[in-house]
Amino acid sequence: MDTQKYRAFIRSVDLGSFSAAAEEMRFTPSGISHMVSAVENEVGCELLKRGRNGVSLNPSGEIMMPAIRALINAETAIEQESSALTGLAKGSITIGAYSSIAAQWLPQILRNFQDDYPGISVQLMEGVHEELDDWMAADRMDFCLFSYRKGLEFEWIPLRDDQMFLVVSPDHPFASKAKIKPEECEGQPFIMPGRDHDIDVVDLLNKFDVSLDIKYTTIENYSAISMVECGLGVSIMNELITKGRTNHVVMIPFDPPQKINLGIAISSIKTASPAARKMIEYIKNFFSA
Repeated sequence: MDTQKYRAFIRSVDLGSFSAAAEEMRFTPSGISHMVSAVENEVGCELLKRGRNGVSLNPSGEIMMPAIRALINAETAIEQESSALTGLAKGSITIGAYSSIAAQWLPQILRNFQDDYPGISVQLMEGVHEELDDWMAADRMDFCLFSYRKGLEFEWIPLRDDQMFLVVSPDHPFASKAKIKPEECEGQPFIMPGRDHDIDVVDLLNKFDVSLDIKYTTIENYSAISMVECGLGVSIMNELITKGRTNHVVMIPFDPPQKINLGIAISSIKTASPAARKMIEYIKNFFSA
């Protein structure tokens, strides 16, 4: 079965346009459009909303997309299982991760993996917890690296605990404190990273029933650190996020200490592709070394 048109359909939806899918897949936009139309003709109805701002799924497309993803995932699994018989020569992996994990942990892990398996391609999808959770549920990733939350609907492989800190500027009244109670943050001008809803921060604040005066929100934690440096407010971050960026801020541990558990979420390690299982081995070895 020729599945190239289904791959073109998925990438067009995920990237939001025929042009972006064409650039990634090395086709012309009209070629991608023809392949998507072939999918719709095969299904028997239109699956996309087309407009000046790109493409997105219509209600029929929302119904069909899980089956189309399952088709491509099954083909990928067949390719990788056959490759495993000859030494895992080729394949692909899609990994989701916090941006901090992508920046601090994955480069060396990917380097080690690619040295041994140069035929395996890796796609990295970065996002906040809610985005990554949604992408996992939609079967867009092989596995994900983020923080554990109670009620997680995936298998969990713990890797490392990471301590949470209050981050303040050097001239902030709290800067001289050796530690701080979460309740002391009440009413402080606050800079919220993670698109206005950093799950790890929100969980900590809810745990101690702390209300914040959120003055600024930002997508990137590094932007939040820069705002803290300028005295615009305080923020709360885990240690991994701040690695290499603490020259002009003060990190104050909480009393009692607060930690998040960072690890791997996967739908099923037993049914994961050979390439994904091998990558997970490399990740686990990175932390056991």
